[in-house]
Amino acid sequence: MKKLVLAVLATAVLAGCKTSPTGRTQIALYSDQQMSEMGTASFAEMKASQPINKDAKTNSYVNCIAEKVVAVLPQEYASQNWEVVVFEDESANAFALPGGYIGVHTGLLKIATNQDQLATVLGHEVGHVIAEHSNERVSQSSILDTGMQLGSAALEMGNIQYRNEIMQGLGLGAQYGVVLPFSRSHESEADEIGLDLMAQAGFNPQESVTLWQNMSAAGSGTTPEFLSTHPAPSNRIKNLQAQMSKALSEQSTAKSQGKKPQCTL
Repeated sequence: MKKLVLAVLATAVLAGCKTSPTGRTQIALYSDQQMSEMGTASFAEMKASQPINKDAKTNSYVNCIAEKVVAVLPQEYASQNWEVVVFEDESANAFALPGGYIGVHTGLLKIATNQDQLATVLGHEVGHVIAEHSNERVSQSSILDTGMQLGSAALEMGNIQYRNEIMQGLGLGAQYGVVLPFSRSHESEADEIGLDLMAQAGFNPQESVTLWQNMSAAGSGTTPEFLSTHPAPSNRIKNLQAQMSKALSEQSTAKSQGKKPQCTL
């Protein structure tokens, strides 16, 4: 049974191995069409269940920034007809989904106080999409579920004592040893990709640091990083600063190409 478990998981991993935009090996078991269908269904559900902001000025501002970030995406993504919706929600949040969808909560506009800071967030969220993080997370969940089911079957067949306790331990191990660190790696990678995107669109990358300072000031900061799906704000800022020289060079090139965003609220 142990050999069967390893064979099933190894086959799944080998079949779905890909490389992310930063060169990280990743597992993506689902097709682009399947992920787009999931994104389309999820976005439609959100629009049906959550209030949508109708203020013309707010929507024009958010769309202005989104359009400039989308314009510098790889061609396969830039050519998509992206739908941008502003949701009435006080949480400082935004998201992007496979298939060409961007959602922005009105609460974010209180934290991201200018076009460059909002471009940081939108670049980050779109970065999740072009790095296929949703595909990875769905794939990872499928592999973990399969592994847990096969592991449970193996323990049952072997009549292993304390098998319930063992399975609970395996569940916790998967959560804190795999799922959460994996999510943090996604966030860090999206930060890197997003910084490049917003700079390539002509936005000021230095405002990314200010954004996370704002986020840190607005949050409680009480959750230890090892139990969080996101890196600590201080670590995010440190990583962004390490990449700032490259980002500023990209912004300079963008400006020389006439990319000088002027999105105002």
